[in-house]
Amino acid sequence: MYLSIKETAEYLSMPEEAVESLIKQKKIRAVHDGEQYLINKDQFSTHLKQIEKYKELIQEILNEPIPEDIDIKDED
Repeated sequence: MYLSIKETAEYLSMPEEAVESLIKQKKIRAVHDGEQYLINKDQFSTHLKQIEKYKELIQEILNEPIPEDIDIKDED
C-alpha cells in the first residue's frame, strides 16, 4: 500500500517537512509519480516492530526492583 507524504507523516507521527527531508536524504524510499511522492508503507513495519520491542524492554527494566545492597550496614 502506498501513502502520500501527508499520510506517511500521520502514520509515523512526525511533521510532513521531516518526511520530505528523509525522502530527499534517501532514508525513506519513495516513488515520484510526476505530481507527488508515493511511499510504500511496508518499509516501516520492521522499524515499528523494533520500536515496540525497545519500549517493552525499557518498561521491563523500569519495573525491575532495585536490589538491596548487602554491604550497607546500619551504623545507628
